[in-house]
Amino acid sequence: MFIRLLVCVPVLLLLALISPIGRTKVIYDMPRVSETPQIDGKFSANEWAKATRVEVAFNTNPGDSTPSPVKTIAYMMEDGENIYIAFDARDPDPEAILAYVRDRDSIFQDDFVGVILDTFNDERRGFEFFVNPLGSQGDLTLDDTLNNEDSSWDTVWDSAGSVTESGYVVEMAIPYRALRFTPDLSEQTWGIRFLRIYPRDSRMVITDNKNDRSLDCSLCQANKVRGMPQLKSSGANFDVTPTVTYVNSEDREVDPIGPWNQVTDEFEVGLDLRWAMSEDWILNATINPDFSQVEADAGQLDVNTTFSLFFPEARPFFLDGAEYFKSRNRLVHTRNIADPDIGVKVTGKTNGYSGGVIVAQDTSTTFLAPGSTGSDIALLPDLASDVFIARGQMDIGKKNNIGALITHRAGGDYENQVASIDGKYYFTEKDILNYQVMYSSSDNPVCDGADDDCPDFDTDSPSDSALSLSYRHNEEDWSYRVSYNDFGKDFRADLGFITQVDYKRWVVGGDYVWRGEEGSKWTRWGVFGDIDRTEDQSGLLLEEEAEIHMFINGPNQFRTNFGVVDRNRYFDGRYFDEKQFMAWFMIKPWADFTFENFMRIGDQIDFTHARIGEITLFEPGVRWQIGKHFNMNLRYTSQKLDVEGGELFKADLYDLRFAYQFSVRSRLSLTLQSIEIDRNLALYDDNQDSDPDNDFLAKSKDFGTQLIYSYKVNPQSLFYFGYSDNALEDDNVTSLRKTDRTVFAKFSYLWQH
Repeated sequence: MFIRLLVCVPVLLLLALISPIGRTKVIYDMPRVSETPQIDGKFSANEWAKATRVEVAFNTNPGDSTPSPVKTIAYMMEDGENIYIAFDARDPDPEAILAYVRDRDSIFQDDFVGVILDTFNDERRGFEFFVNPLGSQGDLTLDDTLNNEDSSWDTVWDSAGSVTESGYVVEMAIPYRALRFTPDLSEQTWGIRFLRIYPRDSRMVITDNKNDRSLDCSLCQANKVRGMPQLKSSGANFDVTPTVTYVNSEDREVDPIGPWNQVTDEFEVGLDLRWAMSEDWILNATINPDFSQVEADAGQLDVNTTFSLFFPEARPFFLDGAEYFKSRNRLVHTRNIADPDIGVKVTGKTNGYSGGVIVAQDTSTTFLAPGSTGSDIALLPDLASDVFIARGQMDIGKKNNIGALITHRAGGDYENQVASIDGKYYFTEKDILNYQVMYSSSDNPVCDGADDDCPDFDTDSPSDSALSLSYRHNEEDWSYRVSYNDFGKDFRADLGFITQVDYKRWVVGGDYVWRGEEGSKWTRWGVFGDIDRTEDQSGLLLEEEAEIHMFINGPNQFRTNFGVVDRNRYFDGRYFDEKQFMAWFMIKPWADFTFENFMRIGDQIDFTHARIGEITLFEPGVRWQIGKHFNMNLRYTSQKLDVEGGELFKADLYDLRFAYQFSVRSRLSLTLQSIEIDRNLALYDDNQDSDPDNDFLAKSKDFGTQLIYSYKVNPQSLFYFGYSDNALEDDNVTSLRKTDRTVFAKFSYLWQH
């Protein structure tokens, strides 16, 4: 496999140098001013008199770069330390403006405006800054090479907004120290895109540039801005953030009920350092870090499934610069670094070369043990391990890139290493190839069978390779794609999230889109689908599948897609035919109320007994904004499986969240989560044998609560105080009894030097 790569890479490099990508852009001038505006959301023409004025005039979705029905003017200028942006967003009906007091990164169902900055002018990555009409912020990173936006990135900047008689106005100040760029140029040229989201009957996207739907990139179509001479960051090159946390937790036995036992009662002090070694390279270091996750994860059902569930990263140390470690496959998932006591990270970009390094010491070892039909989490809680991750990427031509990645984790008798080469190549503006070649080697610990979390590996020192290829052709109204994945039986990425190995899969698919006439309430509809075939490395057929779906976008922001899947799947020595219907829809019958539902019905394997059953799955959800400050979110999942003889199980999950946003800084939130599973034990074979240790429970219920007050001056200067507990009910515990309870507090403060 690597021999093929050595042959292909020089060819791809040569082709990349003659890449045909190139488009004419509007070039704005960024004036430098000495008098700066007050960021108060009260737009003054005198304060912005020297700013460059930009019309945000094109309806790019659902329109095809048609004239916008509302007027939006953006203003920009800078003073050597900050970029100042203002929007005058006119509206014929100001009472219809969706303007609520929100927590950071929670504004995306509202009206909002913002700017996207491609600071290296490479048309690959950008920084996004959005503000709703009341000044609440959303900041993201955009990776155009992976078609990915990441809202977990947070930085320090200023914004304000207000609703007026003619619409709303927004002002923002973005420090250069919050960005990454090439310093000391006589003149900077950046990509820039101004954007307004106008959610009414449909969710309209309005921009300052026309958009070609046949291209799969956004930044490649953005306009340019020039100016900003001899640019450096504001001079505050060090961020020092001390953190103090307090945790008091207790647990107890509930069958029979016992006394509360102290688990933790301690203060922890930590220190985070962020050093801008230059405007384009950043060093992060942390000592005795607080890696606690304050907000509860979204609830997920883990019943009748063979693959491990995914939970996203939410810890600040790993989120800063996380985009530099991403590749086509998830070879880096830093949530696997569970409890480090020290960590260092360097990330940045210079002259078309980008990359990063992470070094950490983890006090425990957790990784994913995948197979061809399922995966498990391997826990080695008493084994400390050293972590090393290195990623590099080189831009070639207008849009192409090639990159390399190495991960290493080792401790005691355990070791895992992964090496990878990946890239993206544009044959034309509409024909794109993505590729990644991977190799892993491992040394496994000896399992004595005493610990169920210690995985039973086939060999002590496995090694294997993997290959991932995809080709896509885009047109304005249709596209097609072909992909091939080949993962060896012993391939493992212990610092990543690769849930399946020992397979080869071909996928061929496509889509076609129709669009309504200008002014039509039915804006978009179409069809998409694919066929695929999967074998294991010995040639055994694992799955053949064909699926086709339709989608429709209509009034009241109505969106739906629905379709059928026909699958022949191998499991536990047999083949099963599965035919399923699935559908999803979302609608906003009122401006402050959203309802959605996903459903799936049809044939489903009972993985516990290797027999066919019939699944009924519903996942409704409600988002309700009550006034300017209070909101409620409810997610409910109902899943049942019927087999010959009756209903095997029924599982229900409730995830109910309330939040009162006193201001953009101050918030009180309550989360209630419940998972209840009822089983018909007469249909479970394990309950019919003589071994009681493998019996299932007829009923199990877990219930958790979390109450948190937070005050955030910025993403690093903040205070949390909260309480959480969990309760259990099952065959032996006939009513909910608390099993654990925790009081926690966190305080951190950002000093900039």
